[in-house]
Amino acid sequence: MKRTKAHQNGQGECLYKQANLQINEFNRAVPRLVYLNNIQRSCNQQIIEQVVIKPKWKQKTFGLQSSPGLLYNQPSVLVGSRADVASVSSWLAPIIWEGTFNPILIDSIYKQHNLTIATTVFALGKYTRFVKDFLESAEQHYFVGFRVHYYLFTDQPESIPEVKMGENRNLTVLKIQSLNRWQDISMSRMEKLEKLIENELANEADYIFCLDIDTKFYGRWGVESLGRLVGVIHPWLFDAPRDRFTYERRPESQAYIPAGEGDYYYAGAAFGGSLEDVHQLTKTCREKLLIDAANSIEAVWQEESHLNKYFLLNKPSKLLSPEYMWRDINEKAAQIKVIRFSNVAKNYSEVRPNP
Repeated sequence: MKRTKAHQNGQGECLYKQANLQINEFNRAVPRLVYLNNIQRSCNQQIIEQVVIKPKWKQKTFGLQSSPGLLYNQPSVLVGSRADVASVSSWLAPIIWEGTFNPILIDSIYKQHNLTIATTVFALGKYTRFVKDFLESAEQHYFVGFRVHYYLFTDQPESIPEVKMGENRNLTVLKIQSLNRWQDISMSRMEKLEKLIENELANEADYIFCLDIDTKFYGRWGVESLGRLVGVIHPWLFDAPRDRFTYERRPESQAYIPAGEGDYYYAGAAFGGSLEDVHQLTKTCREKLLIDAANSIEAVWQEESHLNKYFLLNKPSKLLSPEYMWRDINEKAAQIKVIRFSNVAKNYSEVRPNP
């Protein structure tokens, strides 16, 4: 609670007034409901009380409890499971690769907590053609055995095919306005995600992942990916020095990252974490995008540029290797033992509304 005092000058009749103002726009919950209690107790003193109420996020504090009698391979402190890749960042965040976790053990730990994972995708215009493969492959590989609620934003609800959902798996289709530029579609996502978390998810889900729709699952994507704030290392730049990263390099942009700075280059096609942390991410990126728009500047890779700036200043608590966002199922790399999730081949000039 924040309390301030304002003193009145001049003479007048002693007043005693009290007013309550609740700021709450219709159909648009805000991240903080602010109540102003304005109490004027005397001619020369006014007390203003401000009470800030934050959304009630679902609690996720639990221990990593293993099931009694569960058998699995003994871990080693002397020999790493992967000698060809780094499995921890310089700020001690784990980097998840095939071989760095035991799926049997980690599933047994997380299944005790009845988690719900919200998952968002956007399918506007011709991108509705990718919905069926995305959902069908997700039902085979994505958080199998856990509660998942997909939220699909589209301008063509009538074009969304029916896909059979498994137990505790749900799909909600949300109609949004169509846009003429793919860049505008990209940049509008942060605001839509921010409002979805505020309006629908704050007390409904435990974690959220925001994924691109023109993709397909080919292998396990499970609870090993969960964390407070999760970034996915970009498949085209995971083995590149930072001077080759396609950061926004113009100082005029809020997404600006100077040469010589940067940790990894993160994919805008996949990110996630707890609702509270992803809400803060989307809110910040949305605000920075609006500042850029007011200054007539558009970051080189729109929301992906702002995402990379956010992750530079707010380090992810967990990083997913490019296994979790590969560039093409038909392309190989020595470090990629399993392709879990990948872009699908397409003609961008044909599916996008503009060049």
